[in-house]
Parts: sequence; structure tokens; C-alpha cells
Amino acid sequence: MAEFVCRDMLQKEGRTDAYEIASSAVSTEEIWGGVGNPVYPPVASLLRGKGIDCTGKRARLLTAKDGEYYELFVCMDDSNVRGAVRILGERHAGKCVKLLSFLDSDEDVSDPWYTRDFQTCYEDICRGLQAMLRKIR
Repeated sequence: MAEFVCRDMLQKEGRTDAYEIASSAVSTEEIWGGVGNPVYPPVASLLRGKGIDCTGKRARLLTAKDGEYYELFVCMDDSNVRGAVRILGERHAGKCVKLLSFLDSDEDVSDPWYTRDFQTCYEDICRGLQAMLRKIR
């Protein structure tokens, strides 16, 4: 969800060329037989309702090579930070941050997998991304 919300925010600011935005998984839970699942239907529906298209996206696993390519890894919770550091290595650990840390918070983004509350997750992501974009501009 965060990948598409961030792209939408950048598009509305006319800054789509300023950053490369991608998302990846830190576990294979969403990847079967080497093929990633599409965006979870309730998330796709929520995004569509906001005018955001996520058609064609498939989950992909974060790789150690990503640590050399990307400057920042924005994670939704502590578990994702640990998973990213495990994959990327300690050398790139400083690039791994929680999204809500841009709000000077140690909170995790609300996880709709457990709560089924996709709207709260969306709102957390929006708040975090707005703060992140203000700080990295």
C-alpha cells in the first residue's frame, strides 16, 4: 500500500521523477513457487476508491543487492526492520527505518492483517509518508 500511496503523493506534487519507489517483502509468505501474490484485494479496493491504481503489482522478496542500490528502506514495523537488516546485512542497517519514525514516533503502522482495519493502516501510512517527504525534500 505504501508504495502506491507514496507514488500518488509524489505525482500530485509533480515530483514523480524525483525518487524511485519500490516495495518488497522480507519473508516469502506472499511468494509461492517464485511468483509473488498480487496486492491483497481489500487493499486494492481501498486504493481504487482513492483513485490509486496498483494493477500488475506482485510481491517480490528483498535481496542483499537492494542494499547497494537503494538509499533508504522504509519499514512498517519492528519485525520488518529486523527482516530487512537480516537480508541486507549490518552494513546497510542504518538505511532501515520505521515509517512512523519520521513523526518522531516508535509506533508501528497498524497491521490490517490482524485488525482487518485497512483504513487505519492507510491513515498511518499517509501520516508517515507526509512526514517522510517533508524531511527528505
